Amino acid sequence: MSLVSKDQLVQKLKPIYLPHEIEERILPLAEEIGRLKKEKNAVILGHNYMTPDVFWGVSDIIGDSLYLSKMAKETTANMILFNGVHFMAETAKILSPEKKVLIADPKAGCSLAESITREDVKVLKAKYPGVPVVTYVNCSAEVKAETDVCCTSANAVQIVNAVEGDTVIFLPDEYLAGNVRNQTSKTIISHPGRCMVHEIYTPEDIRSTKRLFPGGVTVITHPECHEDVVKEADFSGSTSQMVDFIRNSKTDKIMLVTECSMGDNLRSEFPEKEFVSTCQTCPHMKKITLEKVRDALLKEQFEIFLDEEVIRLAQKSVNRMLELSYKK
Repeated sequence: MSLVSKDQLVQKLKPIYLPHEIEERILPLAEEIGRLKKEKNAVILGHNYMTPDVFWGVSDIIGDSLYLSKMAKETTANMILFNGVHFMAETAKILSPEKKVLIADPKAGCSLAESITREDVKVLKAKYPGVPVVTYVNCSAEVKAETDVCCTSANAVQIVNAVEGDTVIFLPDEYLAGNVRNQTSKTIISHPGRCMVHEIYTPEDIRSTKRLFPGGVTVITHPECHEDVVKEADFSGSTSQMVDFIRNSKTDKIMLVTECSMGDNLRSEFPEKEFVSTCQTCPHMKKITLEKVRDALLKEQFEIFLDEEVIRLAQKSVNRMLELSYKK
């Protein structure tokens, strides 16, 4: 087991799963995966968008992409299994090239990462020579290799303000770029990339929900949503910032405008809160299952391999992000 004991895991899963599914499927698989981790000296990183059985049941370290990037660099395990999508596992390999990095399903991609290529970045750099390139970590290793510094939704404004110059090329999420633009004096050059989950939300989704709860509901959005959606919300932040906001907030009714499993995991973490969710699901994240996690460890399959030059160049942009984010 990871993060929680068997009894604690059952309590966290009870609001989401039927009792027989917990006892007959989840617990045996979690125990088997726990044994495999010990045998292989493996660590499992779990993103907030994983389903609760994967998130709570087998992940050793949980969080948003910034925190997981940091922990991928610091882990002493021989093997890393990344429970997230492909670009996240690539980031772990960039930061720990000497380790064996696995993903449970190599087809767990990302619509945003697939919206831009290395060649696209080169074209923009040629069009705007000398302008620094800040790239959201939701991109391929090859795109990171063409980047001056990466960022996450948690530190995007901080990173943009830290780079030199009055103009920044910000890639690939045009909605995140729009929200950053509203919080900086710098000129932002963006790219037409979007997250297939967060682009679905509209301001009317929030307004209609507020009408259903005349007593009040606190709305929390992810900055990958359109800026008009963010303006309707009470708070906007990364997945880790959402968790911190909820933990410190006195509100007991919360609308989450983000990926569905985030809401499920928060229901388990904050049972005293009432969560309202429209439950838009990322089909890529949902490719990661306990069965696939077990098989990846058992067979040591779906290893991440990257070109050495790509690793060397991408390390600079990711390490620069970590330096700027965690500098004292």
